[in-house]
Amino acid sequence: MYEPDGSAMVYWHALDGMDLIGQREAAGASAGNPGFPIPLAGTSTGSVLVFDVPAKGTNITLSEVLEQHSSPITDIGEGAADLVTADDSGALCVWGSGETFRLINKIPASDCTCSSVKLWNGVIAAGYGNGQIRLYEAAHGTLRAQVNAHARWIYALDLAPLSGKPEFGKRPLWGTGQLPWFSIPTFDKGGLCLSCCLGCVTDTQICGARFCNPEGTAFAVTGFELNEIILYHQV
Repeated sequence: MYEPDGSAMVYWHALDGMDLIGQREAAGASAGNPGFPIPLAGTSTGSVLVFDVPAKGTNITLSEVLEQHSSPITDIGEGAADLVTADDSGALCVWGSGETFRLINKIPASDCTCSSVKLWNGVIAAGYGNGQIRLYEAAHGTLRAQVNAHARWIYALDLAPLSGKPEFGKRPLWGTGQLPWFSIPTFDKGGLCLSCCLGCVTDTQICGARFCNPEGTAFAVTGFELNEIILYHQV
């Protein structure tokens, strides 16, 4: 972990033979510091490392290790108070935050890898290696919808929580990337109303996708061995 300007390293952690797979900052309370983002790191053994970062100073410590996955962690998604972790077998774990994380629900392994996962308002959006996007209820693990818009692997997924016109209520917009198509569906949690806008980046394999604002009107993608980021605006 480094200073914001990259000038100095303030903390390092030995993985003891584990490989670091992914990392994320989750909203929550670190020890003695309510509301401060919590750094998380997933490993190739299936462990999720939780670090405590003080509001001032560099006394960073490993505070907790979450041990519910038996396959490598592929992604970590966070919500207002909860957390979802995904692994190479397709299993998902939903965690509640507090002084320590507690397991709320576990969705069993699937027939393919869960490569990307997001959490919004009690709903999990998960992208898989077979090109599917599945929507689950976080509290019970119930599958609510399955989207078959892609023919191949979903490499990236992002969610814009404030998108949607006011007259239609709050609904998230997510973007997914594969080869070479990306889609931007809208999702209405109440009625599971789905619509989709497709785009194509020719001659490249999309490996990253990200909304640039909470409203979801700007969307960036990049590709494997592509030395640029392509930015789209919705009008």
